[in-house]
Amino acid sequence: MSSNEIVIAREPGEVHVVTDVPARRSVQEPDSRPFHQRMIDAGQQAAARALNLPAQPGPIAATTPDLEVIRHARIACIIPAYNEQDSIADVLESLLSQTRLPDVIHVVVNNTDDDTVEIANRYVGKHRRTVKGTTYETSIHVHDMGVNPDKKVGALNFGFRLARGYDYLLGVDGDTTADRRAVEWLEKEIVDDPRIGGISAIYSIDKAKIDGGMARFLVAGQRAQFAGFNMDNLLRGRNMAVLGGQFSIFSMHALQTVMVRDHQNTPWVRDSEVEDSKLSLQIRDAGFSTKISARARAYVGAMTNLRALHGQQVKWNYGAIDLMWPGQRGDTKGQPLHPNLRLRWFENVSMLSNIATRMSFLLLLAAALSIDAFVFNPIWLIPPAIAIALNLRLALAMHDKSASDIAYCFLLPAEIYMWVRIGHFLSAWTQFFARVEKDNWAAQAAAEKGRGAAYIFPLVIFAAVFGLLILAWSQQSIGVQAAILSLGWPVLYICTVVQTLFMARKVFRRQRGFTV
Repeated sequence: MSSNEIVIAREPGEVHVVTDVPARRSVQEPDSRPFHQRMIDAGQQAAARALNLPAQPGPIAATTPDLEVIRHARIACIIPAYNEQDSIADVLESLLSQTRLPDVIHVVVNNTDDDTVEIANRYVGKHRRTVKGTTYETSIHVHDMGVNPDKKVGALNFGFRLARGYDYLLGVDGDTTADRRAVEWLEKEIVDDPRIGGISAIYSIDKAKIDGGMARFLVAGQRAQFAGFNMDNLLRGRNMAVLGGQFSIFSMHALQTVMVRDHQNTPWVRDSEVEDSKLSLQIRDAGFSTKISARARAYVGAMTNLRALHGQQVKWNYGAIDLMWPGQRGDTKGQPLHPNLRLRWFENVSMLSNIATRMSFLLLLAAALSIDAFVFNPIWLIPPAIAIALNLRLALAMHDKSASDIAYCFLLPAEIYMWVRIGHFLSAWTQFFARVEKDNWAAQAAAEKGRGAAYIFPLVIFAAVFGLLILAWSQQSIGVQAAILSLGWPVLYICTVVQTLFMARKVFRRQRGFTV
């Protein structure tokens, strides 16, 4: 078997050999040292030549006559694709229009039953692009893995093997497009600091192709959700909690260090529902930092119906809980004190606070109205006013803000979307504590195809709990009811004041020129 052949199994017992893997370049053997080390050695050689000193022995002296030869790092782009016939062409066009082309692009198709392979094959071959006098060349290869039990994780690890010999691995989802300078910015940022193990782009959703009232509402909510998450990470020293697989660049040196340190054959493992979150923790534990780019932007695929959004968000929440919660579950060990999970803890505590204040307000309001004891106090208008101000501040910080983003900020749309998120949150925690063995990857895939009704369960449970509490309230004497109201409203008042102060702090914090 030649060195550029890889054996894969499409079906149990059926073996195919992929032969379109690019062979090593004949110009020179790839240098296995990290890119930053090659740059240091090259600088020393260049200085020696400038001073007419004899060249020092080493790989650079032997293979690189001029520093210009290694001016750019070597970047391999891996695109794991599952049923992406509607988006794969846009993804490849986006990469080919970059001001800095990846050196090679591998589309790794797995478990697909649509025309992803046929569409991607139209782009196979070499492509050139000249930007400001510099000519970049890339080649696109398509690999159909067929049946792949490890799903996206298996596709990523297959791509990692193809990327050996390169300096950086750029992971791109099969439904994610990017700003034309995204790869250029990611390369500049990661090359400048060898302490960085990976950098994520700033994520948002392109709303240009979204049709329908419900879809536009959900996309506006997702854009606001991404904006808040991005801004929190940018203002924390650009330390990224999760190197999302949608559009992130990884140091191959960091990935190999993780494999050695954690005794793994591959960087990504299937122990977690969120493979990118676990790898981010491992990269940080290996001594590298995980960052969010200050300028590179990417647009991810939108969830345009409640069913698909529920599947995605429950998977993300469940995976995060699995990494956060103390204890050993299978091969996953909870790391509640990990620095990358601090933002996750804050998000979960914040969501619990939102649930408590909203449920308490609705119950106390219904109880007070039932005995004609409700008296309106204008002070309760302050929390929603601060919430609107916070939403508006984030919307104005969006790079591509529009009228729909501004309209979403006002109370009703944002409040409805918060209740949708509460349903995802409670579903994920319920699944975790119930120890339900469920393939959330398969559940999300089914939801995106219009199957499944799990997204309705939170609404049913909420209605049942609310009804039972109202029934219990009606059975109490007037004295007990008065005592509950006299205690409940002050407690809710204090909790709401604390929550409002946290929101006000975010409203007035400096955003230091960042846009999301």
